[in-house]
Amino acid sequence: MSPKHSQRGGGTARETSAASAESEGEQASALRRFWDQVGPIAVAIIVALAIRAVIIESYYVPSGSMLPTMFIGDHVFVSKFTFGARIPFTDWKVSAVREPKRGEIVVFALGRREDGTICPLDQCPAASSEGFVKRIVGIPGDTLGVRNGQLTLNGELVEHTELEAEFSDDRGVNRVREEDLAGCRHRILDYPDHPGINQAAFTVPEDRYFMMGDNRDNSNDSRVWGTVHRDDLRGPVLINYWSWNNRESWLAMLNPITWIDLLWNEMYWDRFGMTYECD
Repeated sequence: MSPKHSQRGGGTARETSAASAESEGEQASALRRFWDQVGPIAVAIIVALAIRAVIIESYYVPSGSMLPTMFIGDHVFVSKFTFGARIPFTDWKVSAVREPKRGEIVVFALGRREDGTICPLDQCPAASSEGFVKRIVGIPGDTLGVRNGQLTLNGELVEHTELEAEFSDDRGVNRVREEDLAGCRHRILDYPDHPGINQAAFTVPEDRYFMMGDNRDNSNDSRVWGTVHRDDLRGPVLINYWSWNNRESWLAMLNPITWIDLLWNEMYWDRFGMTYECD
């Protein structure tokens, strides 16, 4: 009787082992199916976040300070690796491809205090960070000043040519000028009935940059809040990939009719693919 009992017991153990192995196989198969479904999405998200953090980031132009060069509603790509991007959650920084150049349009970070005032981020680290876009007018070591709309750079008046063109914005009709900023030719606006903001002559400190909007008489820029530190530059603007005059709320955007109206009436189709290099 004992041998038979032992044999039955052994059979039960083998059956239990087989059932356990089958259960583990089913679990492994379920995990594989789950990974097949979720894995590619997770990898895509990680890659997208890495690209956004280190390579290319999107930026939306919210104001008219860069008219006539950039419109409200322009969506542009910014090259983050050009000036050297910081790897998220670390103190490591990717080596810069080159240094920022006078005349180019860049996106950078500023701080906004609780009372709404803007400040260079390195001077108010506790403030919330926001992205801004302007043109670099002064690089480290430059001496510059602005008086009655006339920019002086390193002791010389910056040349500009009056164009036979006008540009209307929410403040009225502006004259259009072409400015030659040390070899970088670009258009700026001059509002005749507004003197703009003056800037006493000073020398741009080391590792800092002086920013101005192309809409010179309607731009909140370095003449107000000072220079920007090199570490707070996110990168140069590359290309315009989307542009529309969208002033609708997010709630209104839930209505398909709003999309149809925007796509039909408010798109700047001729701005798609536009680049912002100096002439």
